[in-house]
Amino acid sequence: MYQASYLKHFTEEVFLAIGCRPEEAKLASEVLISADLRGVDSHGIARLAGYVRLYDNGRLNPTPDIKIVHETPSTAVVDGDRGLGLVVAPKAMEIAMEKAEKVGSGWVSVRNSNHFGIAGYHAMLALQKEMIGMTMTNAAPLVAPTFSLDKLLGTNPIAVAVPALHEPPFVADFASTAVAYGKFEILQRKGLPAPLGWAQDAEGQDTTDSNAVKSGGGLLPLGSDREHGSHKGYGLGAIVDIFSGVLSGANFGPWVPPFATAGFMSAQEGGLGTGHFLGAMRIDGFRPADDFKKDMDKWIGAFRGARAVEGKRVLIPGDPEREIEAVRSIEGIELLEPVILSLSELAQRFNISFDK
Repeated sequence: MYQASYLKHFTEEVFLAIGCRPEEAKLASEVLISADLRGVDSHGIARLAGYVRLYDNGRLNPTPDIKIVHETPSTAVVDGDRGLGLVVAPKAMEIAMEKAEKVGSGWVSVRNSNHFGIAGYHAMLALQKEMIGMTMTNAAPLVAPTFSLDKLLGTNPIAVAVPALHEPPFVADFASTAVAYGKFEILQRKGLPAPLGWAQDAEGQDTTDSNAVKSGGGLLPLGSDREHGSHKGYGLGAIVDIFSGVLSGANFGPWVPPFATAGFMSAQEGGLGTGHFLGAMRIDGFRPADDFKKDMDKWIGAFRGARAVEGKRVLIPGDPEREIEAVRSIEGIELLEPVILSLSELAQRFNISFDK
């Protein structure tokens, strides 16, 4: 087991080693390890080596000039200057919240960024201001739309964070695919097959091969097939791509540049990087904040009180991650051997201490 503080320090040292500014290395490590703490291991420190590979391939600028290139009182377009999405997205959310404080809501589209970690982290920033937060991002084309053999969309996650009064906040954070690609990476590290419904092979047939995407296949949209509603997952992924890429001027569709773990490093066409979309809404822009939060408590209570299937319980979005974080904050974070090996290699390369 590794304590989160230890992993944060190591991650920060790696980001410093590739030239990141101290404050941005600290922020990036915070975002990355928050995923491990919340049980989203696919987006945590296991991806650290991937960010280094982006740097090695000239796709990551460790000292970006992140700036607003267009704005109105309630909207902005931010250019991330090829910086770490782990840094660009929180700064964009800060801009969204500042606008929300002034005019009720703020909406920021981002271009020229990179993978931003777990979407939920950025949405939850709005909770600090007792606002509703929303984030989404497009990603490498690993997903075949319904009936398609071609991969045209990313896993394209959406996250929404809503404060309550006495209850924990509602935090929905999910990919628009059956699962995030990181789940395949975990299976690959363990040498395990994937469940049916997660992917298709190069001929468009269902497969349990956890390496299917690397062999010409594709991830499936949420719903898996048409009979189970894959057209809805396809629609969600398309909305994210349009808001994140087309609206910001970033790459979109099959031209979104891949993250280093996608199995390929170059995009089909050059452009303005990965795109994100972030929003913050002041509750009192709609109704008195305390009244809303009381009703959120009532809403959450109603769902918690729902009759559950035997042996199960009805969860509120955010419950599993919050409960895992409470445990891992004390007991530590367990890492798979392939991840430990990857971190050991980074430690050796940058002459940083890492306990195996």
